[in-house]
Amino acid sequence: MIEIRWHGRGGQGAKTAALLLADVAFTKGMYVQGFPEYGPERMGAPITAYNRLDSEPISIHSNIYDPDLVVVVDESLIESVDVTAGLKEGGALILNSCKSAQEIRAMLPGFAGRLYRVDARSISERDIGKNMPNTPLLAAVVKVSGMMEPQEFFENMHGSFAHKFASKPEVLEGNMKAIRDAWEEVVAL
Repeated sequence: MIEIRWHGRGGQGAKTAALLLADVAFTKGMYVQGFPEYGPERMGAPITAYNRLDSEPISIHSNIYDPDLVVVVDESLIESVDVTAGLKEGGALILNSCKSAQEIRAMLPGFAGRLYRVDARSISERDIGKNMPNTPLLAAVVKVSGMMEPQEFFENMHGSFAHKFASKPEVLEGNMKAIRDAWEEVVAL
């Protein structure tokens, strides 16, 4: 089972990304869960979303306390949330940032785990036309986790986006480009 915890702010798409990941994994034949943790949500407030993905039925129905992957949609959350809390040994942290490896490591003192960076903001602004970092981060999660081969992921996302954006087909191409670019641009630090 792969367990993922997403940290973002309301309006950045962390919940949507968790649901899209569940949709794509389900298309692959996996058992899935994708859910947010609700509290006093408002635009810009910290939120948490979760995924469980497995080839076997999932009988756990709780938040995820010891994730395999943590995705940080907004790096400013590192100042107020312990984003590495409970991260399994050998797990990975994926951060949306344009900062250097040295700057990022300085933000996470004592963290010695696997760390990946992708500048999801720049990718989404360039490819989609607005700051929607969830789409590029979704590609980073799939690549880092190794849960799907790139072509299979791209095809499944195309189908999901075609359905989601049926009334706005012009949005499809930009989102697909953002996914492909993020797949190429995610780097291990």
